[in-house]
Amino acid sequence: MLNNSFKIPITNLVKLRKEIHRYPETAGKEKQTAKRIITFAKKFNPSKIVQNIGGNGIAVIFEGKNDGPVIMIRCELDALPISETNKFKHHSTKENVSHKCGHDGHMTIVSALIPLLSKNKIKKGKVILLYQPAEETGEGAERILKDKKSGSIKPDYIFALHNLPGFKKKKIIVRKNEFAAASKGMIIKLKGKTSHAAEPGKGRNPAPAVAEIIQKLLAIPKTLKKLKDFSLITTIHVKVGERAFGTSAGYAEVMFTLRSFKNDDMKALTDVAIKKVKMISKKYNLGNKISFTEEFPATVNDSSCVEIVKNSAKENKLNIHINKIPFRWSEDFGHFTNHFKGALFGLGSGKKQPALHNPDYDFPDEIIESGTRVFYSIIKKILN
Repeated sequence: MLNNSFKIPITNLVKLRKEIHRYPETAGKEKQTAKRIITFAKKFNPSKIVQNIGGNGIAVIFEGKNDGPVIMIRCELDALPISETNKFKHHSTKENVSHKCGHDGHMTIVSALIPLLSKNKIKKGKVILLYQPAEETGEGAERILKDKKSGSIKPDYIFALHNLPGFKKKKIIVRKNEFAAASKGMIIKLKGKTSHAAEPGKGRNPAPAVAEIIQKLLAIPKTLKKLKDFSLITTIHVKVGERAFGTSAGYAEVMFTLRSFKNDDMKALTDVAIKKVKMISKKYNLGNKISFTEEFPATVNDSSCVEIVKNSAKENKLNIHINKIPFRWSEDFGHFTNHFKGALFGLGSGKKQPALHNPDYDFPDEIIESGTRVFYSIIKKILN
């Protein structure tokens, strides 16, 4: 049985969290954030620190003397391109960049494990604390998996949490199988031919095709019978021609977000959307180019790992909420659970907490200790 009487240095951790919050960096630019984590970690002499994984990623590693399971605990380094409206002392110092998803808090929770693992040496196995870059764009996890440096740190188990406004503080939110949705951005470029606005018949204006593409793609989730669960297509951006009133447009761009609870449904959505765009382009005699960006697979939790999370929460006397359906938002942690046994769980950050990505959101420091205790219990359970 785990002894829960251990102390976590909350004051120093809150100071770290607020420092990270003041100096946020967006996806792919997290160099200074990574340096702050490295400086903190070095004070506690981990077995190894691997830097620049998949970009600015860091792995802080603790190794036991004997062979055993390899456990990875993952958090995220990046902030968002959002202007902060909060006026407290630790507000963001960067214009149009701030931690509005709570990654500063997630990093702090994982960093709290560093002094615990330094003081309470593991006897066997390995614990890897992964600080992942570029989660918000859906690129970081995949880059880490493809990085040659990652070969020596492949886990047997991987866990992560995400703070969740709308749930009572410190509540642990779990779900077996799909926890968060798959999503991807679809970019469609249509090439026609400009003409004088007085003679549109002498050109090929893509506007009618754009209107039909929007209508047909938005209808796919309702009309495609092979879909097994929730799916959604959302129009994100439309541009037709230029602001030139004497010219009939000859170029257009349309962007959508495709979303589904199941990875198989995402493939079906994608295939049908591509087919319809090509058919409509041909109908209007337009060239087309289709590309995808910010691709997130569904995060699919391993059932046995979810049980470990639940038992760890119970051990720390934390209330558990079992979510009936997956969350509609996406998390690139799904790239990891496609390869390794693992689970993503939620940590309630307050029923009245501003929503994620809101300009007035700030991670609540009161939940740091609860998140750390659950992770530490998970580690002890697996290694024991």
